Amino acid sequence: MNPQQADCLGCRLAHRIVESHIVFENEWVACLLDIDPFSEGHVLILPKQHFVDWTDLDECTMQKVCEAVTSLSHALNKLYKPDGITICQNGGAFNDLTHFHMHVIPRFHHDGFTWSDPLHEHGAANRLAATRTKVAEVLNDIAVNTKKETENDQSEQR
Repeated sequence: MNPQQADCLGCRLAHRIVESHIVFENEWVACLLDIDPFSEGHVLILPKQHFVDWTDLDECTMQKVCEAVTSLSHALNKLYKPDGITICQNGGAFNDLTHFHMHVIPRFHHDGFTWSDPLHEHGAANRLAATRTKVAEVLNDIAVNTKKETENDQSEQR
C-alpha cells in the first residue's frame, strides 16, 4: 500500500487494516456494513484500489462494483424482505470518506429516509429543454474526443 493509501480510511477498511464487518470481498472490492447504518444490512462497497469518484474508476473496477451491488441487493432482499433497495454514491464535496464507496441500503415504507426538496428555488424544472440540449452537446463532445483518443492510441501502437 502506498503512502496515499495508508492515509486513506477507505483503503485501510478495504484492506482489513482497520476493523470492519466485511460481508463479502474479492480482489477488487470489499463490502462492509456501514458503522452508522440507515437500516439493518446497510452495506458499503469500497474498491481495494484507491479511487475518489465514480469517474475515476477504471472499467474493470466499475464492473466489479456493479456486480457487488447486484449480489448484495439479491442477498438483502432475501434476508430482510425490504420494500425496496436504495443504491447511492456521494461524490465530490459530499464524499465524506474521500475514497469511492457505494451504499446499498434496504428500505422500508415509513423508514424516514427522504429525498428532500431543495432548500432554495432554482427553477431547473423550467429549463428542461435547454438543459437537455446542453447535456446532450457535452456528451457528444466527450464521445467525439474519446473516439479521437482511441484512434490516436491505435495508430501509435502500429
